[in-house]
Amino acid sequence: MGRRGSRIPDIDRSFPFDFDLQLDFDRTRTRRRAAALVISLVVGLLVTWLAVDLFPFHSVNDDEGVYLTQAAMLLEGKLFLYPGALADAVRPWFFVVEETTSAPGGVQMYSKYGPVVPALFALGLAVGLPNLVLGAVAAANAGLVYTLTADVFDRETGILAAGLLGTAPLFLLTSATFLAYAPATMLNLGFAVCYVRAARRDSSGYAVVAGGLVGLAFFARPYTAVLFALPFIVHSLWALTNAWRGGTGWPVFRRYVAIALPGLAFVGLTLAYNAVVTGDPLRFPYIAFAPLDGIGFGRRAILGYDIVFTPALGVETSIEALRLLVTRWGPMGWLGTVAAVVGVGLTAQRWWRHQTGRKLRGSDRRRYHGLGGRKRAFVELSDDALASILVGVFVSVFVGNAFFWGTHNGLRNGLIDLLGPFYHFDALVPLAAFGAAGIVGVVRVLRRFAHDRFSASEARGVVFSVLLVSALVAGGVTLDAAGDPYDENRLRTENLAGTYEPLLDAGFEDPPLSPSVPKVGAGKANDSKALVFHPDPYGDWSAHPFQTLRNDPGFDGPVLYAIDDGAEQDFTVLDATNRTPYRFTYRGSWTGAVEPVDPELTRLRVLESDRVDATTTLGVPEGSNTVSVRVESGDEYARYDVPMAEDHTVEWDITSEGVSVTNYPRAAGPDRVPIPDGASEVALLVTYVGDFGETVTYRQTVSVERSGGDVRVIWPPETRVCRLTTDCGTESEWVGPDGEYLPGVAVETNATAAN
Repeated sequence: MGRRGSRIPDIDRSFPFDFDLQLDFDRTRTRRRAAALVISLVVGLLVTWLAVDLFPFHSVNDDEGVYLTQAAMLLEGKLFLYPGALADAVRPWFFVVEETTSAPGGVQMYSKYGPVVPALFALGLAVGLPNLVLGAVAAANAGLVYTLTADVFDRETGILAAGLLGTAPLFLLTSATFLAYAPATMLNLGFAVCYVRAARRDSSGYAVVAGGLVGLAFFARPYTAVLFALPFIVHSLWALTNAWRGGTGWPVFRRYVAIALPGLAFVGLTLAYNAVVTGDPLRFPYIAFAPLDGIGFGRRAILGYDIVFTPALGVETSIEALRLLVTRWGPMGWLGTVAAVVGVGLTAQRWWRHQTGRKLRGSDRRRYHGLGGRKRAFVELSDDALASILVGVFVSVFVGNAFFWGTHNGLRNGLIDLLGPFYHFDALVPLAAFGAAGIVGVVRVLRRFAHDRFSASEARGVVFSVLLVSALVAGGVTLDAAGDPYDENRLRTENLAGTYEPLLDAGFEDPPLSPSVPKVGAGKANDSKALVFHPDPYGDWSAHPFQTLRNDPGFDGPVLYAIDDGAEQDFTVLDATNRTPYRFTYRGSWTGAVEPVDPELTRLRVLESDRVDATTTLGVPEGSNTVSVRVESGDEYARYDVPMAEDHTVEWDITSEGVSVTNYPRAAGPDRVPIPDGASEVALLVTYVGDFGETVTYRQTVSVERSGGDVRVIWPPETRVCRLTTDCGTESEWVGPDGEYLPGVAVETNATAAN
């Protein structure tokens, strides 16, 4: 007698007919595997294209720069950055700073993230094609979803599940970024597939691989791995209990030990890494960065933002994340969720048939999965059990994340609006699997219905027409779900492109580690290394928000990016480097690339002498009646009488004795406004007043360092044109004559060091 569940009729295997049937089956299986492979590759190519086309300067989630910086560090064999005197000017976003005598320069920095995902990205950096890693991870996820879904249902459903995964905006957009969510899911899916193989084939090899993958996932994202693995852990405990009762407990126990040991080994490696970088095996780097950024309820805080995270807020946040996932960010938007609900219902019906023995129709072909192919006293991992595990993954992801305030923070800062509820990325797996099951089940019912009521040709026409209309509706729903986040990210990319344009035109290099930006300045002579001072609208962070402007791990690349944060820091950076300095700035308010800004890159000079002579020529704003000039240093100032004219040229000088205007009579204040020893800032203010008291002030701020009888001056000054105030922000920055200003506004300036 043939084995129960065999796909080959119970006939003599020596008959040629049987051989041909077996060969046909192999061809069918091969075709389905090939179809799954093609779909996975298409999904991978689509994600690669999005990474190149939609995110050439990365998304506005600046964590991408953290992972890429860490990837570059790993390529150089570094777990720490050693910036020395540059520490305050080059601290990357989400890096912990430690002062320690054992580090070169007394300072070391390390990332708040583990090294697993950066190591994966480093593979792409090593060959200069990091975007291909994103595509490969997406393709692997699609292929693994196919395999896992086929294990629950069948290969046709698996093929559709892989395709459905590629319709989820959350999957596409998040997979196209250098973030950890898609790689962590790949590791989790690999664990799940190997777990199934280990149980159904009684394979210790698959068990070891499964344990290694879940351990590696824990090293990458501990909480994410635990939530994904939790349903499998529950199943393993249930299986062990039933195995002991059925008399096969010892072989099953050995297999789960084979899973547990490598998993625990990676847990130990994670703790060892913690000990190396934080000094405490139980202190994770992200906790070292922000001690209140953890799991659980109570006060939670990171970088000045803190809340009391209550269970009610956790439930509310999880419900909102669920709403977003099932209505817009999941496969085919809300339509895919409907299909998934149908798929769960059909799966429950299948389970009921298995329990009652009714209308099995061969769907129990894998109901028994015994050791070495032998029938077992109990079903260790049936299709129904695996389906229950997938449902458990969905529940575990949402319930577990109710204890984590990160989703609330992502909703607050708008990142989830752009990339989806990425903390719930693993929930896409059951949505795709059950969505495919629902669609396949409905199609099969439709096919049976049509063949029962029409001729064969008519039935094919009916099925084709219904499927065509359904595909058009599904395509429309999918495009509608993806349209808004795509457009919002496209807007930000266009604004980022305009922001970085002067830096690209300068031809220093490709923006460091930015894989999608073509080589600029090819063939230009650029023998000296550049130093670029940049603004910090989000605080004293490098690569936040300008994450494309990242430094090499040794701070020795063709260009060094440093935070422009006052005279003392600027001179420290200049003294610590031997580079050609530039100032990168912009006119406008930084709104996370929602609104464009007018950027400017200015070549700087350091003038050193006992006296620096400066000349500033200014246009008169339209409608001005009076004008005043003053120079400031610290809390002291001097004011000068200036008659109205068509334009004004202010001659002023800076010496170790102070700063003064030399071509207009002094009206108030000292002959020279003194400047302190060391680094400080000196300002020239020219204020125009109109008929109704409205003012326009030109403000030029110069970084000065006084040492003995000499001064050093960074020139040209930072110039701003302020309305109704004498001190204003970047929204009034002077970025050259091409900027938009009030009629009559113009600036020309020059300085020389006295001989």
